Amino acid sequence: MFKSIIRMLAVWICGGMIVASCSKDDGMVPPSPEQTPTLIIYDTDIGSSTDDLFGLEMLHRYHDQGRCRLLGVVSDREGEEYAACTDVMNTYFGHGFLPVGMVRNGVKNPPVWIDYKELPNYTDGNGKLMFRRSITDYTTLPDGWELYRRLLSAQPDHSVSICSVGFVTALAQLLASEPDQYSPLNGVDLVRQKVKCIYLMGGVFHNSVEPDFNFRKSFAFAREFFRLWPKDVDMVFSPMEVGENVEYKPEQVISDVSWTDAHPIKQVYMRCNCNTGQMMWDPMPVIQAVEGDELFLLSERGTVEFREDAMTVFTPSATGNCRYQKAKNTTWNQAMLDKIRWYNMIK
Repeated sequence: MFKSIIRMLAVWICGGMIVASCSKDDGMVPPSPEQTPTLIIYDTDIGSSTDDLFGLEMLHRYHDQGRCRLLGVVSDREGEEYAACTDVMNTYFGHGFLPVGMVRNGVKNPPVWIDYKELPNYTDGNGKLMFRRSITDYTTLPDGWELYRRLLSAQPDHSVSICSVGFVTALAQLLASEPDQYSPLNGVDLVRQKVKCIYLMGGVFHNSVEPDFNFRKSFAFAREFFRLWPKDVDMVFSPMEVGENVEYKPEQVISDVSWTDAHPIKQVYMRCNCNTGQMMWDPMPVIQAVEGDELFLLSERGTVEFREDAMTVFTPSATGNCRYQKAKNTTWNQAMLDKIRWYNMIK
């Protein structure tokens, strides 16, 4: 891992690509041995937009660096093909052992912006599958809410961070769940006991005139999620405008993975039309969950009300459990893009 990092930095220096943002403060070096890894569950509507892929890739890189421990992944877009995409990513990055949960009763036929559900079936010029998988039978996967219960019950109290970058179907089902073989607590109390913070890609607080896509498309689930989420467990929202100007362009993605074509994200960009204004929304909750608050401009504390029109209304309160990221300037946008690229360029 560290040899790969050194090689990559050498390439950057020789190519004149080192940027000022690649400093220790930007989290682009491994952590000190004293740093305690953040425990994370990644909840993603993988299979439609590529920013989900970059968020998951970064978590695997952080995991290898000891900056986080990725406990598992919930695929919250209905269909085994999406769980298979998660399996490809986990296996490619050396963590095929990670548990995967599926949503079987979730949002019906949501829009697909970039259709890469065939990623697990991509073949090379000889007709051989390009990417290995670790799961042989996806029908045996637990429901997402059940995987949450299993993973949370096994962790220390107030230790787990959740990165939710898609619909909140499994989370709503978790909160509504009853005691089971994993825990004598119901879903609300289990979250209250085990979760430190949830980082959500979603919410509208400033510049948008329409509701957030993730919450609007999963409206019934989002309503239950907001109603049941414990008011003493922190929530941090990353609204659309934060990642809006962090664009990782297709030609740059492809050129950054120069050493091989057998890379799942590169293959998606080579085979699909990714020139759709794809911004790096989903990595923003991931970066904050692992690297902390210092890189972000955050609101004061407050509460968030989820309305019947699917809008999110923030009310400042010193005792509130909610905050949200705010958009920053072009220098910050470039630094965030450089960070995402840096992790994508590691062999």
